Amino acid sequence: MKNNTKENLKLTLFLVVTFFAGVLGTIVVYKYYPGVEKEVVEKREVNITSNDSISESVDKIYDAVLVVETFKGNSLYSTGTGFVYKTDDNYGYIITNCHVVDGGSSVKVLDNNGNEIEATVLGSDEYVDIAVLRIDKKYVLQVAEIGSSSEAKLGDTVFTVGTPLGTEYQGTVTKGILSGKNRSVEVELNSGGTYVMEVLQTDAAINPGNSGGPLVNINGEVIGVNSLKLVEDEVEGMGFAIPIEFVMSAVEYLEQGKEIERPVFGVTIIDSNNIYALYQYGIKLDDNIEGIVVIEVEEGYPAQEIGLTKGDVITEVNGTKITDTADFRTELYKYNIGDEITIKYVRDGKEYQGKAKLTKSA
Repeated sequence: MKNNTKENLKLTLFLVVTFFAGVLGTIVVYKYYPGVEKEVVEKREVNITSNDSISESVDKIYDAVLVVETFKGNSLYSTGTGFVYKTDDNYGYIITNCHVVDGGSSVKVLDNNGNEIEATVLGSDEYVDIAVLRIDKKYVLQVAEIGSSSEAKLGDTVFTVGTPLGTEYQGTVTKGILSGKNRSVEVELNSGGTYVMEVLQTDAAINPGNSGGPLVNINGEVIGVNSLKLVEDEVEGMGFAIPIEFVMSAVEYLEQGKEIERPVFGVTIIDSNNIYALYQYGIKLDDNIEGIVVIEVEEGYPAQEIGLTKGDVITEVNGTKITDTADFRTELYKYNIGDEITIKYVRDGKEYQGKAKLTKSA
């Protein structure tokens, strides 16, 4: 019994000594090392505080963005987004998508002050999907800064400003990352056929009405123009934008009302896997050939200069593999009138190549 009492007293004494030692140690630290408490608090604040606001970047672009409304007669035909990219002494110039204004008879833009402004379409191009509009300079609230998509890296923060689902949501900002570069997306042209666009990919939300709006980097600079969204039931969060370098090269022509002249090769072609069409034209190919098949060659154009004839299968353009007609058109339009290209083709099971200088339409 006595032993138990002694043990309890020892335990109690130990706890009391430990308590007072802790208190004394704390007092000594606070008195003689006052910076320790401050340092600990500051580290905790850094660890628990995260400031990822992009408000300053948004401020650099927000009032440059406009709603674009296209009318057919007196009826609203389509709605999209645009942004002012430059001004001169008299006018402000706006970039939007070609498909936003195509088919309309008049265009108006709405700014963030609620002004409805008449706009003039100076030019448009469906291959780049860009149109240039002009408004009176007095209505320009802000001019966007143009950046570079080539300097952007995967994982960079990007955001959009636009008008999804109509004017009720004007000025909506969505944020994400740059998910991919040099993506190839096949789109249908209003004039018929298909074209492969090389685009930027982002997971920032892009909805109907965002078309023509800017894709912006963390510095508030435009690196792309939103153009389309991959719409499939099993795919979410994949938006696409045209790299700003492609856009600005087209804008130089369009703001002057000029058409962009693209090279003409001078062939009628079909895909090598289009068995029914090949049968109609009396052409039979080996099963393992992939490319585009020449159906007809026009006189006076590069295809004739190379020596192509009906039944030849074009497999490469300047070292780039060609799998279908959209590939061929996309690769061809990377070059200018006057450029020389090398074509690889297969005839009767043998591979040949030829060089020719690209020309414009006669």
